Order: sequence, then C-alpha cells, then structure tokens
Amino acid sequence: MSTTAGSAPQPASMPASIPLPAKDTPAPSAKRLNRRTVLIALGIVALIVAAVWLARWWTVGRFIESTDDAYLQADSVTVAPKIAGYVTRVYVADNQVVKPGDPLVQLDARQYQVALEQALATIDARKADIERAQADIKQQQSNIAQTQAQQQVSRVSARHASDEVRRYAPLIATGAETSERLAELTSSRDQANATLAANAAAVDAARAQIASASAQLAQARAQLEAAEASARQSRLDLDNTVVHSVLGGKVGDRTVRVGQYVQPGTRMLTVVPVQNTYLVANFKETQVGQMRIGQPVDMQVDALPGHTLHGVIDSFSPGTGSQFALLPPENATGNFTKIVQRVPVRIRIDTGPETRSVLLPGLSVTVDVDTRSARDRDARVDAENHRG
Repeated sequence: MSTTAGSAPQPASMPASIPLPAKDTPAPSAKRLNRRTVLIALGIVALIVAAVWLARWWTVGRFIESTDDAYLQADSVTVAPKIAGYVTRVYVADNQVVKPGDPLVQLDARQYQVALEQALATIDARKADIERAQADIKQQQSNIAQTQAQQQVSRVSARHASDEVRRYAPLIATGAETSERLAELTSSRDQANATLAANAAAVDAARAQIASASAQLAQARAQLEAAEASARQSRLDLDNTVVHSVLGGKVGDRTVRVGQYVQPGTRMLTVVPVQNTYLVANFKETQVGQMRIGQPVDMQVDALPGHTLHGVIDSFSPGTGSQFALLPPENATGNFTKIVQRVPVRIRIDTGPETRSVLLPGLSVTVDVDTRSARDRDARVDAENHRG
C-alpha cells in the first residue's frame, strides 16, 4: 500500500472491540461447598426437629386420645304449666338471666280463686256438721241417763207390785181379802212390768241413737278431711297460676305469649343453666381403654380459636350411644358388619365465670385426653404381679 507524502502512517487493521477485564467470581468448587453446607445445616435442623417430635410423641403424644366428636351440654329444664288457663303476663324476655324461684309466667287465677273459696266454705259446712253430731251425741247421752232413771223407777215399781201380789195372795186364800183386791194388785204388777220393759227398750233405743250419732260424727270428720284436701288442691292450683323457675340460668326458646291458652305440659320456654355447662365427648371404643376418671383434658372450642381450656374426666356413660338410641341395633339378625362404637364421656370444665359465660350448649369442641396416669398405674400393677 502506498502512502501520501506528509500523512501519518495508519495501521493495517484494528480489532472490532476490546474485551474488558472480568469481575471476580467464585470458583465452581466454592459454589458446591456453600450448597453442601446449607443442605447439611437443613438436614441437621430436620434431624433435631424429628428427634424432638419423636421424643415428644414417645413421652406424651402416644398417650393422648383425641376426638372432635364433642359438644358442650347443659341440663336444661323445659318450663310448662301444671294447670290450664290463659296467660295474663310474661315476666321474662328472651335470653334473660333468672334465679331459682323467679316468676316466669302468670295465668288467669280467677277460677282457681273461686274454687278455693268454695272449698273453704265446704270446710266450714263440714265443721258445722261435726258440731251438730257432737251435740246430738251429748243429747243422746242425756236421753240415755233419763231413760235409765225411768227404767230404775219402773224396776222398783214392778218389784213393789210383785211383792204386794205375793203378800196378799195368802190373805185372799183365807178370805181375809177379796178377789177384786188380788186382781187390782195383779193388774198393777203387770203394768209395772210393762213399764219396766218399755223403759228398757227406751234405753236400748237411746244407745242405738248415740251409735248413729257417733257414725254421723265420723262421717262428718271424713267429709271435713276431704274438704280440707280439696282446699289444699285448690290452693295449690292457685299457687300454680304463677310459674316459677326451679333453677338459675338463661331463658331460651320462649314461645309463650300473653293471651295464649295453655294446657298442663305445654312447652312455654326453656331455662338453660349456662353456669353449669359441661362437655360430652364421644370417643371410639378403641380409645377408652386407658381412660380413667380424673385424667386431665385439654379442649379447643371452635368458637374460641387460639384458646385452650382445661378440664378433667368426670364420668363414663353406662353404655355406648347405640344402646340408648330410639331403635337399638339388633346384631343377631341379618348380615353382620362390625362398626366401631362410641362411648360418651362426660368432662368437667375447669374455667372461670367470664370464660364460662361464652360457653354455650351445642358448641363443637376438640378434646385431648392425657392417659399417662392409667398406663403408669397399669405398669406398676404388672410389675407387682410379676414379682408376686
């Protein structure tokens, strides 16, 4: 290539780009070392977690029996009247707190007040009958005394007449007295004897009258007792026109209204003792073998997420739930399929009044029962048996 005079010489060719110096990057061996360290650390953490979980399960978890078939309950009382009548007043509102003895419902009491007054009047009439019968007895006793006195006079007169006849009979035989005199004496004797017989009959009649009066007195007393019983029933009916609460709790399911006609047994409302709420957990029959009364229980109520309540086993049902069903299963007929049964377990809740106020019957609960106490006791029993 030729060049022009006076011009600088140009290089023959230049590269398209000049490479920049590269940044410092770890070597491939360093990357593999860091990844291996992380994996080893994660493995160690996983092993520690697994060891802790296994230790926890071995010491506690394998002794815990759980179920979510558990519900809060309370021994509610259905309030119903004992008598019929129209509702004149309702003293309580829905969800109101009541105490034992508080009035709940008032029924129309007018007809029961009239019945009570009539029963009291009957009592007065029966008492008057008793007084009259007692007066009749006293009168008959006086009549008996009078007739007995007359009988005594008649007896004396009859004896005297008989003596006169015996005394005059020899005289008449000798002719010292006339036969007319004997006839008069005999007639007097016969009249005296007849009077004596009549007075004796009067005494018997008076005694019969006092027996009749005594029977009337006993009848009047029995009628008085019946009237008093009727009065007590009328007073009880009058008292029952006001329906009272037999326990403390909250009013629920109130269907009674003013003006409603109710019959005995008509459901008006329900009193729920929310302060005495307890838990019934239905465990499988394969879970209750190591459960004992007094074992601790942890509960998680669905309505209180994040809160764990505590309690203890209070009692066990005397049979599985199927045994108390309306139609119990009959396993001796037809084809048989074994079904795991559930045993209702009653659990007492240990909590304060503030928490108990939000524990309503019917809420769902998850239950965990710690059965370690039973297993430890069984182990001690087995050890003693082996030593024996």
